[in-house]
Amino acid sequence: MDLFLREATERIGRDDALAKIDALMDWPSFSPILKRGLGRSRAGPQGYDPLVLFKCLLIGQWHGLSDPKLERALKVRLDFMIFCGLDLHAPVPDETTHCRFRNALVRGGVFDDLLAEVCRQIEGHGLKLKEAEAAIIDATLVESAARPRTHIDAPEDRAEGEAPDDPQMHFSADPDARWVKKGSKSTLGYKAFARTDEEGFVDKVHTTPANQAESPQLETMISGSSAQRVLADKAYASKANRASLRGKHRDGIMRKAARNRPLRASEKRFNKLISKRRFRVEQCFGTMKRLFGLHRARYFGVAKTHAQLAMAAIGQNLLKAANKISLNPQTLAIA
Repeated sequence: MDLFLREATERIGRDDALAKIDALMDWPSFSPILKRGLGRSRAGPQGYDPLVLFKCLLIGQWHGLSDPKLERALKVRLDFMIFCGLDLHAPVPDETTHCRFRNALVRGGVFDDLLAEVCRQIEGHGLKLKEAEAAIIDATLVESAARPRTHIDAPEDRAEGEAPDDPQMHFSADPDARWVKKGSKSTLGYKAFARTDEEGFVDKVHTTPANQAESPQLETMISGSSAQRVLADKAYASKANRASLRGKHRDGIMRKAARNRPLRASEKRFNKLISKRRFRVEQCFGTMKRLFGLHRARYFGVAKTHAQLAMAAIGQNLLKAANKISLNPQTLAIA
């Protein structure tokens, strides 16, 4: 059996993305976070190793697999078995195990800590700058997993404050999802916020119902950042936000015209310079939606959608790191 697995590993190759990630990460460092999230005592049956289940969650997120499809894939995909540390003769976690494990971590509120640990390890390998010059902040809409039960007119997306709390806007199976309208399109769902560095590594995420304005979330998104400058689009342009940056970060929020006060030529040039540096966060959202299924929530509720966002950010960071490294049998070398 060991010979079979060794030959399978050779056939998969060291250039496989999962093989690179497996060698890059110090997996035991995640154990304290997982145990804290699960809140288990050492009494009674211990079940599967939390690290194995966490790796299974990463596989499911990476390949957009539902829990039943994940269970099936772990039985037949050699690369999945090797990455997760599952033997051919060992039992495979079933779909209910994956579901209970994920829900326990959601209740434990540890997904942000898991993302932070991934960032810390990537920084330790020199693939991500710890002291980034700029922190880039933006938000994107994530469609709810629930279908609306009736057609309604959604409120316009607002720069300040919340949309009115109209009971008919809540008429869906997802209790936390809200309606918002951007342009001519109405969306029932959530807003996913992300903070990235200029290389495109995501180091902080935040989730709100879709009708929440972006501007009041800036203070949450800059919390813990050591970047010299904060870059953001016009949705964050307010006196309160500029005041919150004063003395901590240089103001990189794009300038916004007001009634009877058009933008000056210098402000237009400033906005153009900021736009040239903000594209990284848009690329991150594109990757998370295209490859990691963030275009639509897979679960109901803010907490579970936030967990999905954090896992998509982890997948985005690991993919970017895997693309920057090359493996040989002895060392992990930066490409």
